[in-house]
Amino acid sequence: MPETTMIPHSRPFLDDEDYRNVLDVLKSGRLVQGERVAAFEEAFCLEMDLPGAVAVSSGTAALHLVLLALGVGAGDEVIVPSYVCTALWHAVRYTGATPVLADIEADTFNISVPDIMPRLTNKTKAIIMPHMFGQSGDMDALLNLDIPVIEDCAQSMGSHYRGQPTGTFGVAAIFSFYATKVIAAGEGGMVVSRDGHLIDRIRDMRDYDEKETLTQCFNYKLTDMQAAMGTSQLKKLPVFIARRQEVARRYDCVLREANLPLPVSKPDRGHGYFRYVFLIDSMDRFINDMGRLGVVCRRPVFRPLHDYLEQTGFEVTNRVWQRAVSVPIYPGLTDEEEETIVSSMKTLLFKV
Repeated sequence: MPETTMIPHSRPFLDDEDYRNVLDVLKSGRLVQGERVAAFEEAFCLEMDLPGAVAVSSGTAALHLVLLALGVGAGDEVIVPSYVCTALWHAVRYTGATPVLADIEADTFNISVPDIMPRLTNKTKAIIMPHMFGQSGDMDALLNLDIPVIEDCAQSMGSHYRGQPTGTFGVAAIFSFYATKVIAAGEGGMVVSRDGHLIDRIRDMRDYDEKETLTQCFNYKLTDMQAAMGTSQLKKLPVFIARRQEVARRYDCVLREANLPLPVSKPDRGHGYFRYVFLIDSMDRFINDMGRLGVVCRRPVFRPLHDYLEQTGFEVTNRVWQRAVSVPIYPGLTDEEEETIVSSMKTLLFKV
């Protein structure tokens, strides 16, 4: 019996332009941070309509530098959602500060502003808002708390809140260009901000070579090879988002026919569908059964932070984590793969 070809949960979309851009850098002999990084930063500023951008080695590095530039350190507190990648917890701990966990909204899976409010203290120095799975959080309510907000746009590049790109609301925003993010450079990250002093501080901390003093700096540089790919990918962002939204509409039809709740897409928030996440009671069985049909599905968050830390409460996070499943959705899906996913979903979900 022939082995089933698995459709991966995530996969980057790469084309000839991406290959040429990277090859040009290789041929130039200048592989490290240089003109291509500067060009990528400039292109990013234009895309976001913001004056300042600094390219770094990862999204985690970007977040670490923003926190340091804001003066976050030992004795401070930073509020983060429990339902999120562990990178946020690590970045806060790098500074010596304490991550304070908050619960999430049941519909968008973003951090809950009402749950943040009782956790605010005189030690709270920042709130990190990850726009989960491609849909913006409630930025109006969050900004009304009058605490510096760092937008984590690792999953929301190309998404909008009230017609304005995510990443343009907070004191700063960070992006990730990991291989399976909205745009890919293999690894890499970016900080954007309207605050020129903040951008200058982050740019200074990005590397430690040829400094007049021994002020703490890091080896957080992006390479020209990565920047070349990032610049090429950035040009395709509208096409990438349109394709994700197209696939999401197909999946919506399946869930609707199966009488299951669709992922919430609020009218004031342009959903980029970095992940297509829905809730199902038999989540583990669905993931296993889809795998047997040749489709890799996953929990969209491996494990909530409060579970690692053995903290109690976080009722919404617990309910979502026990039921949330993510099915493949990315620009590189072929029509045949899309049909296989839709057919497999129908086979399983119409039995629910």
